[in-house]
Amino acid sequence: MGKLKDKVVFMTGGSRGIGRAIALRFAQDGARIALAAKTSDPHPKLEGTIHSVAREIEAAGGQALPLQVDVRDEDALRNAVEETVEEFGGLDILVNNASAISPTGLLGTPASRFDLLQTINLRGTYLCGQFAMPHLVKAENPHILTLSPPISTQGTWYGRYLAYAISKYGMTMCTLGFAEEFREQGVAANSLWPRTMISTDAVRVYYPEDYATGRKPDIMADAAYAIVTKDSRKFSGNAVIDEDFLRQEGVTDFTHYAMDPSAELALDILID
Repeated sequence: MGKLKDKVVFMTGGSRGIGRAIALRFAQDGARIALAAKTSDPHPKLEGTIHSVAREIEAAGGQALPLQVDVRDEDALRNAVEETVEEFGGLDILVNNASAISPTGLLGTPASRFDLLQTINLRGTYLCGQFAMPHLVKAENPHILTLSPPISTQGTWYGRYLAYAISKYGMTMCTLGFAEEFREQGVAANSLWPRTMISTDAVRVYYPEDYATGRKPDIMADAAYAIVTKDSRKFSGNAVIDEDFLRQEGVTDFTHYAMDPSAELALDILID
């Protein structure tokens, strides 16, 4: 087994897509992973539930604890963290993966949608950090990894998707806050975001014309693994892009990540 053997991971979301890929990459090392996500029953169009991914984690060499949790529910989220610690004996890594998306402008984003974005993305990340931190400070090499982009100082993305941009950049502000406040305790906090579109099953179902122009979720999983296996006292407070970060780690060939190596890659949103 590798560097994450017996490390305890609490991940929000994770029933499909990037979260699932990260969980399976960690599981290959023998990690113990709690999946706190809403999807307990099969979706009519999208494969994957916390239970199916739990089985995949076990098959990959890890241990799994599937927990049906809506990150908007403060008590459920707190209880899920506590159940994870009770089941596995501690907490080493928090992955803030759960997220709502709405690529809409001001006039196309009603208050209910604005509230959903801020509650799941920003508030969910904040509360996960709050509930996980008392346990993380006791860990040997604790990490918080949040899937959010480097904060933009330009107006482009705010002008296109204001509510969504606020929520995702807000998640990165949580990263910076966690990292600074708990630097002395050795808790690392970093954000990770893809350079290109990631071709998840959701893209395949809802945007089939774009599916071939993205990369596999594996690129995010490999980047996530490289981040959380670093020394938490030496790598913290960063917002990195998957491709740029992996290049710094020595990766030179990215063709195997492409859905179609001959297709021109589509860039992701929210990065300048």
